[in-house]
Amino acid sequence: MKITAIPQFYRNLRRGTEILSILSKYGLAGWLAHLNIEFFKDQIKSPDGGALARLTRETRIRLALTELGPTFIKLGQLMSTRPDVVGVDLADELKQLQTNVPADSPATVRSIVETELGESIEHIFSHFSEQPIASASIGQVHRAKLRNGHPVVVKVQHDGIESAVNEDLEVLAALAQLAERLPEFAPYRPTATVAEMARTLRRELDFGREERNLQQFAVMFKDDPTLRIPAPYTELCTPRVLTMEAIDGVKLSEADQLRSAGYDVEQIARRGAEIYMEMIFTHGFFHADPHPGNIVLLPGNVIGLLDFGMVGRLDERMREDIEEMLLAIVNQDVGLLTAVIMQIGDTPPDLDERNLARDLADFVGQYAGQSLSQFDLSGCLNDMIEIIRRHQIQLAPPIALLIKTLVTLEGTSKMLNPQFSVLEAIQPFHRRMVLRRLSPGRQFRKLRRIYYEVEQLVESLPRLTMDILEQVRTGKFDVHLEHRGLEPSVNRLVFGMITSALFLGSSLMMSMEVPPLLFPENSFLGFHRISILGLSGLIVSVMLGLRLFWAINKSGHLDRRE
Repeated sequence: MKITAIPQFYRNLRRGTEILSILSKYGLAGWLAHLNIEFFKDQIKSPDGGALARLTRETRIRLALTELGPTFIKLGQLMSTRPDVVGVDLADELKQLQTNVPADSPATVRSIVETELGESIEHIFSHFSEQPIASASIGQVHRAKLRNGHPVVVKVQHDGIESAVNEDLEVLAALAQLAERLPEFAPYRPTATVAEMARTLRRELDFGREERNLQQFAVMFKDDPTLRIPAPYTELCTPRVLTMEAIDGVKLSEADQLRSAGYDVEQIARRGAEIYMEMIFTHGFFHADPHPGNIVLLPGNVIGLLDFGMVGRLDERMREDIEEMLLAIVNQDVGLLTAVIMQIGDTPPDLDERNLARDLADFVGQYAGQSLSQFDLSGCLNDMIEIIRRHQIQLAPPIALLIKTLVTLEGTSKMLNPQFSVLEAIQPFHRRMVLRRLSPGRQFRKLRRIYYEVEQLVESLPRLTMDILEQVRTGKFDVHLEHRGLEPSVNRLVFGMITSALFLGSSLMMSMEVPPLLFPENSFLGFHRISILGLSGLIVSVMLGLRLFWAINKSGHLDRRE
């Protein structure tokens, strides 16, 4: 742990102790799961009375996050978007996390709304329901009606949630620094992962971001009559209160009710997928949580999207990388797919490129023969994520979020039409990808970007060269060398020298009969006047020598020649 993390941890000692105790309980349950003693497996119980040791590792992690509270539940939901870090199985399990946060009292909600908006609730709304329709980890949602009669929903941040989140994140950052030193946690990159998720969670604490997201999506689809985005009321929005248009319809999760109401579910599934493809490949800005609870249907097969707190953004280069990846899969180009994955991901220094290419070749061959209508996009993306994770490649957060969105989107589409494949909706955009790559506009933008980078290099090169020459002239130029793998050899050399010195010194003590002596008067089996200190030193040096010999032999470098 860094010195700077110690004050954070002790400032939140109570919460830190509570977190550690819960993690210890679930960690002990995981250890007991490996024992074949049935009695011990039933000793540690979950809050609902079940035996934790009999549950899967992924389920225990989900229950631990649930017990730790709203901040960790939200972090778990964010982790479910990073299967390249936590694995597909754990990501799927974390999707089940549900936040059952008690709603704030009506008096607390009233106080927050009136403080944020600067007026009394009665002056702003003709009706404000004190009973929330939902209460999540960050805030709760109330129905209301403006003075002009327009129905709205008001999202109010929980009282004290910001300080509670910051407290938990500080403790979690300190724990991540500790976990960074443990080999079993190193592949998860705990410090970087926690820092990234902390940034995302702190953004969600600002409802102003969701308001801006609503406004941007409304502009993007202003001419599309098949999509409805709730309009925010800017004058009634603050970082802690979000007021937006109420959209009432049939939720997508109620498929039977949709069919009985006369909705064309096959058309809706296709149109919904097309909307998402347009968000991703045309605008580079997409709604990142397309599960059935966030989609409602309005008369005329109009799709309404809710909850814009989680969105993804792709710049032009990322979109091109995604397009290259999809084209490589379709064209079965293993070399291109390998290069793209290494381009979009953070690769470890010891990456085995040949092994990665072999795994990707098997992956491409497995899905190459599937017809378009039967293509399992979710299985394809999950298998690719497993390969990426196995080789410890970490994707950029927007790309990992995009893959999670596509998997969720296909599940939602198949719920409406089991025969539909999202890949069908990608096909028209696939043709546009090829044409856009050949367009003069794209080539001009690419040349302009390259020209700008070269210009920056030419401008900075003389200055950097002068800096280096100045450092050489003044004797401040340093060359830092990193010796990888040298420390064990040096440690063994020092260990061997100490062992040799101990052996020689003990031998001298034995020969000079340094007291105290063993058998000073009588001999035993021919031994007499043996120095006890010398004998002890000889025994210890022989044991150390055997230990050193065992360590060298185990490493395989005793007599091997490079």
